[in-house]
Amino acid sequence: MRAEVFIDTNILLYAQSKDPAEAQKKTIARGVLVQSGIALSAQVLGEFYVNATAKLRPALSHEEAALIVDRLGYLPVLPVTHLLVREALRIKAEYALSYWDSLIVSAAKELGCKEISSEDMSDGQLYAGVRVVNPFRAG
Repeated sequence: MRAEVFIDTNILLYAQSKDPAEAQKKTIARGVLVQSGIALSAQVLGEFYVNATAKLRPALSHEEAALIVDRLGYLPVLPVTHLLVREALRIKAEYALSYWDSLIVSAAKELGCKEISSEDMSDGQLYAGVRVVNPFRAG
């Protein structure tokens, strides 16, 4: 399984946002999701479900969020394995990232991605050979 761009949870959440203040981010996020060569991990799908049903306003129902998770099955989805967690722990120690961000970097690296599309890590930063790109940055 190979990909070019790893999609972080915030991209999926903005793509579903109904908040008028996030309309531009929604458009950008949906544009990211139609690119070729994108992938994600089971971690991202789980984080999406939890946040979409608890933190989005209005929150999605279980059924709505589960349907979106099912529809995202067209993408390569990397499972979270013991080896992926071990690499995440190494990345966490090396870069002082949170465990969850380290697991994202670990998954992106495993998939051979050149970049992670996310607003939650430092834009332009290179972690374990994978560059973070914030698609929402100005300019």
